[in-house]
Amino acid sequence: MHIGRYDRGYSRRKFLADAARGVLSTGVLMPLSKAIADTGDIATAYPAELLSIEAYTKGRIKTGDFITDRNVEAVKDLLEPIRYRQIVEQGRKLKVAATTTDVMKTSPWEYIEATLANAGKARFDAKGNVVNADGKPWIGGDPFPDPKSGVELFAAQTLSWGRHDASFYAINVNEVDQDGAVRFAYSGGWAELSPVARVVMEPKPYWPGRENLLRYQSVFFTKPFTFKGTSFLSIWDYDHSTFPSLYTYVPEFRRIRQLPSDQRFEPLLPGSSLYLSDAWAAGDPLLTWGNYQIVGRGPFLAGMSNGWNAGHPNWEHKTHGGPKGNTFWDTTVELVPEAIIVEAEPVKFPRAPISKKRVWFDARNQVVVGMVTYDRQGKPFRSFDGVYSLYESNGKRHMDGKHPYWSWTHVTASNIQSGSVTRLEQVKALEDHRSGANDPGIYDRYLTQAALLRLGSA
Repeated sequence: MHIGRYDRGYSRRKFLADAARGVLSTGVLMPLSKAIADTGDIATAYPAELLSIEAYTKGRIKTGDFITDRNVEAVKDLLEPIRYRQIVEQGRKLKVAATTTDVMKTSPWEYIEATLANAGKARFDAKGNVVNADGKPWIGGDPFPDPKSGVELFAAQTLSWGRHDASFYAINVNEVDQDGAVRFAYSGGWAELSPVARVVMEPKPYWPGRENLLRYQSVFFTKPFTFKGTSFLSIWDYDHSTFPSLYTYVPEFRRIRQLPSDQRFEPLLPGSSLYLSDAWAAGDPLLTWGNYQIVGRGPFLAGMSNGWNAGHPNWEHKTHGGPKGNTFWDTTVELVPEAIIVEAEPVKFPRAPISKKRVWFDARNQVVVGMVTYDRQGKPFRSFDGVYSLYESNGKRHMDGKHPYWSWTHVTASNIQSGSVTRLEQVKALEDHRSGANDPGIYDRYLTQAALLRLGSA
């Protein structure tokens, strides 16, 4: 009998052996960072069992199949417990696509170029902030493309959420009850802009005079009428030990109010399962959380491609599952060859309703592909899984400068304890607000107190 060099358990043994030695070195057959630098393709870093769902499941599931309650046991170890339960108990299903091996399809083009060009230049300063080799703020791209610790993964995520210098997302949000009823349906916009680590927008890498700031971020709502004009604005200091300044405009009061800076665990609107803390799984400054620990490593199923609904003029997505067929987004996932699981605790939030969060990062690009938070008793509380995509499908493209747009497409946020689900999707446009990236006009239109007043009176 011939035994292949890389049998089905080879990768598992490699991951376990590295963990036993306290080593994090991404890739199995060779260092992942070297494979990406050499060819831009991850295939040479992993054996077939981690690049093909058919090879992994020995033919039980193939590309194009749906994962349902009938076959989910074959991939149970590739799912966090919440999605597994939703598939078994609530009729959730996942369509399987081929694994993406071309790394240039896994993030914005210029962000990847900056990551490769700036590799090895990042470090933590004495306070724990990420700085360039000269001690100034980071200059762009992922500062730790070959991560060795949980805090490096979270630092990169916190520095640049959407991986564009500036982003605006037109969003629809639906709050679905345990019985399948849509209790609330919101529409609005989310904007973010980086004064530092800029790789596209001029001036770069810094906006002169604002090098002490990490980000401007706002969210506002246009529907329903009851909450039209309600908005929030956060201004982040580059020092990750300080809380952002947080402002809100409430139409009933017709003025802007400043909120407590550590108010990060309150729902933005009634019925929502989302907190400001949840943004991109890194919604708080890096050093307000702590005890970052890598607790696992291995293959995973996540939505990293085929998430853009080019067939709908406004990019809107279809739903399925739950009591009324509208609890979950139609979702396509792929076999992620290697995910890194990191736990963290809220060290500067004495009244936080959660005790820790567990976050899955895709080793190919360090993007967050899943999160589960736990309440103060250590019980699972809320889970999040999102889908990213290159906006290119069936001959159609939505461009971001010279290259197809890359961004998130939809998110499922589940309150495990109440049974409610928050569904978010990025759409093409709402009223005259259009999704896109790296538009300098985003700042004046969405990211100042004057902008909040203007949006509130529109």
